[in-house]
Amino acid sequence: MEAIITPFRVVYRVFVFLAVAAVYFISAFYVHLTVKGVNPRRRAFSDNAAKYTKLICELYNIKIEVHNFPKGNDPGLIVGNHLGFIDILVMHSLTKALFITSEEMRKTPLLGIITEMAGCMYVDRKNRSNIKGELGSIISTLQDGFRVTLYPEATSHNGEEVLPFKRTLISSAALAGTAIFPYCFNFKSVNGGPFDMKYRDYVCWYGDITFFTSFIRSCALKEVVTEVIFLEPYYPKPEQDRGEVADEIRRRIVEKFKPVQK
Repeated sequence: MEAIITPFRVVYRVFVFLAVAAVYFISAFYVHLTVKGVNPRRRAFSDNAAKYTKLICELYNIKIEVHNFPKGNDPGLIVGNHLGFIDILVMHSLTKALFITSEEMRKTPLLGIITEMAGCMYVDRKNRSNIKGELGSIISTLQDGFRVTLYPEATSHNGEEVLPFKRTLISSAALAGTAIFPYCFNFKSVNGGPFDMKYRDYVCWYGDITFFTSFIRSCALKEVVTEVIFLEPYYPKPEQDRGEVADEIRRRIVEKFKPVQK
């Protein structure tokens, strides 16, 4: 991988991120103090976080092309592919949804408090003993009128292919009586060139790459152009096999996915 780290840009971007994060924490703490009730507070947390994810995208020159954004404000399960933290910034800035992430993320310094103050929901991917409780929590959140974002791959990938979908949590939409809003996330270009192996590890966070390493690499980039393609809403029924639903949603996303160029 060709070294493209620009020290000045990295230092500047890190400073900007820390400054924005500091203001974000203050604003989120204000929400915590002033907004009463679990659901109003979660919605306020999510709305507040969306402002700052949008700001980070603008400051880091992350451009977003959106196609077929779902109309209205109907609750539903937003389901898409996952390549790292850049797609989280993009999707949160667009949707203001509550994100499902891992207990491991909750325990990660800095990221844990950032996600808590964004109203995120947590699942333990290493211990499935509470899967029914986690599923029930997602169902009730959908029924309370929220849009919830789920990454059914259960991890981020390296841009080569969309990983197989986990099936249990995706069944929450059918059980809650809401739609699934599938989308495909693509990197269209990086630094004015194609999304290829030269830049893959600067925009994808996967495998054994630490968050700090991935974050620093992304700070070195001049520009990232992303694409979010929302597909037709899918209305699952409780009697449908959850595996078939997961496979069909994944098939639709794969059709629109543009893998890293080798």
